[in-house]
Amino acid sequence: MMHTDLIDQDDLISQLRGIGLDVPSGISAEQACAHAVRGLNDDRARALRQMVEKMLKGGATILPAVRQAIDQQLLPALATFKQGQTKA
Repeated sequence: MMHTDLIDQDDLISQLRGIGLDVPSGISAEQACAHAVRGLNDDRARALRQMVEKMLKGGATILPAVRQAIDQQLLPALATFKQGQTKA
């Protein structure tokens, strides 16, 4: 029997909490990502970027709802934040 690591919404919330974000329990991956990008600052953006890179480069399987939330919430917000920083 093969064991595969999966990243579900609870894992995502746990990882967001692990970088110091106060994310409520019982919310969807999309809601967690939307919550994470509120009030982005340099430190939060850096921590989120590192967390996402680690998740995407790791060997775990990211469940579709989590991947969609990352693609639709976190990545665009981080890109927009970075563009705003380079223009300033």
